[in-house]
Amino acid sequence: MNLDVMKIADEADMIINGYAFTNDNGWIRVLNLNCPNHAAVIYNDKVIETNMDDIEKQIVMDYYQSNKGFMEELYAEVL
Repeated sequence: MNLDVMKIADEADMIINGYAFTNDNGWIRVLNLNCPNHAAVIYNDKVIETNMDDIEKQIVMDYYQSNKGFMEELYAEVL
């Protein structure tokens, strides 16, 4: 599978420190843009699938928990 990292970044709902977060009907898909073979899926505020190590997974969850409010539809509009 060949990922188009630029397209993923453009379509992301939020990018924090090189991690692209995309909301797909409540499934949050996370991709490390600097190392695209590191990815995770978050559902109901829990990582349900990942190939990240425990430290990177915790970093991603910290970013997500601190900023998930910005992914809500209210913030989706460009001001």
